[in-house]
This record gives sequence, structure tokens and C-alpha cells, in this order.
Amino acid sequence: MGIIIFATVLITVAGGITIRLLDKKDFSSIGEGMWWAVQTVTTVGYGDVVPHGTGGRLIATVVMLTGIAFLSLVTASVTALLVEQARQRRQQPEDLIAARLDEIGTRLAAIEARLQGREPGP
Repeated sequence: MGIIIFATVLITVAGGITIRLLDKKDFSSIGEGMWWAVQTVTTVGYGDVVPHGTGGRLIATVVMLTGIAFLSLVTASVTALLVEQARQRRQQPEDLIAARLDEIGTRLAAIEARLQGREPGP
């Protein structure tokens, strides 16, 4: 997850700087380029600053896809964690039930053996 976060931040910063270098008309400062990159990668996209040139739109595509991938991976990770926790909670009672049934089976075999006049087996 750390690698994904690092890559997302790197692409966002690189996108903010590069958009300023490629499209100085629409992005008057690096700060404005960074603002655009952050709102693009987070999929907010206010639309207050947008690239109009082909190069800027290609950068925007990379930043957008990175943001979508990041959000998808975070959602998948959280979902996997919650599913695993639920599975473990369900598994514990099943293990307890199986152990209890084994104990009952052993006791029942001992009772049957006594009733038949022989010692119980292992």
C-alpha cells in the first residue's frame, strides 16, 4: 500500500509541475498546476482550471487514471480486511462447535462401552 501511495503522490506532483510547463496559458503558476492535479487525482474536478491542449489532456488522463486506480485499490483493501475479519468471527464458533462435538462423541463412546460391559477404547 505504501508503494501505491508513493506512486500516486509522485504522479500528482509530477502532473502538477508538468501541466504548468506545458500549458502556461491555462496554468499561471506551479501552485495552480498542483491545485489542478490534486483535484483531478481525487476525482473532485471542480473545473475552475482545465487543460485545453493535447499534451495537457494526456497528463490529465494519466492523473485521472491514477486517482481512479488509487481509490479502487483502497476500497478493495478495506473490503478485503472487513471480509477477512467477518470470516474469522464465523470460523471461531465453527471450531468451538467441532471441538465440542468431538468431546461429546468421546463421552458417548465411553458410555456405550460401559453399558456393554467393556472398557472404552481410545
